[in-house]
Amino acid sequence: MTSRPLHGAVGQTLRIREVGDPVLRERAREVAPGELPALQGLIDELIATMRAAGGAGLAANQVGELVRVAVAEVPEGGNPRYPYKPPIPLTVMVNPVIEPLGPETLPIIEGCLSVPALRGELERFAAVRVRYLDRHGEAREDTFEGLSAGTFQHEVDHLDGILFLDRVSDPRTFMTWEQFERLHREPWLARIAAP
Repeated sequence: MTSRPLHGAVGQTLRIREVGDPVLRERAREVAPGELPALQGLIDELIATMRAAGGAGLAANQVGELVRVAVAEVPEGGNPRYPYKPPIPLTVMVNPVIEPLGPETLPIIEGCLSVPALRGELERFAAVRVRYLDRHGEAREDTFEGLSAGTFQHEVDHLDGILFLDRVSDPRTFMTWEQFERLHREPWLARIAAP
């Protein structure tokens, strides 16, 4: 963690670091279970910041904290930024590990709160198992498919200092958010929905 030992009031939002900030390129360190009581404020701030920004997930690196903590959530009824994503219950992950459940991949046009207004297409595993500790130190294991699986891979990448930009194999797929909405969203959703 950085030098500020205590976090502010519950629900305080933090500044999201943007591409070019070196902290986004560093691998976050593992968290010992005994550290979790001191990290509860950070966890609350990650949740509040993710919700305020309309994100589907947020990793600690993105707010300048190099600990392996990330959160994900897509509420029932959708997320205004990602209305096509299926619901994900609020998930707090400490030391998450991703295991692909087979070789099948899915083309996902991703964006990122740390890369404002830009999107690009990349391949993600279509189904994954995620093992992690919850905010209370309890071991958890969940499986996700499709766009939800992509969300968890994206957040664990952040903890490893990897941005979605690094995984885009064809730079011609980069687009602004506006052009994605106007020209690419519907054809892409039809493509990934095809059997």
